Amino acid sequence: MMQRFDVGPRLSEMAIHNGTVYLAGQVPEDASLDIEGQTRQVLAAIDALLARAGTDKTKLLMVQIFIADMADFEGMNRAWDAWVPAGHTPPRATVQAALANPAWRVEIVATAAL
Repeated sequence: MMQRFDVGPRLSEMAIHNGTVYLAGQVPEDASLDIEGQTRQVLAAIDALLARAGTDKTKLLMVQIFIADMADFEGMNRAWDAWVPAGHTPPRATVQAALANPAWRVEIVATAAL
């Protein structure tokens, strides 16, 4: 069985299928924050979605991070390192990308096990 959550005309925030949780790209609510603040907001949104699905960040299978400027890599990593549990770091990719809103500095896509 497949479940979709917060289904909109363009995307769903989350889908669960066969014991795997797929999150849409999460972006900051307050785009006026610096990269660390935006990253913390995005990671909090991921925590909330994973909790809603009945799982948590210790079960992340893969994370893809998109940042608007590689100069923000270290700041993003400071927020990430404070958030990710030791011993549970998932496979991860970080790339520079033009994001849909030029004020966003980070967008994160995550996949987790239930």
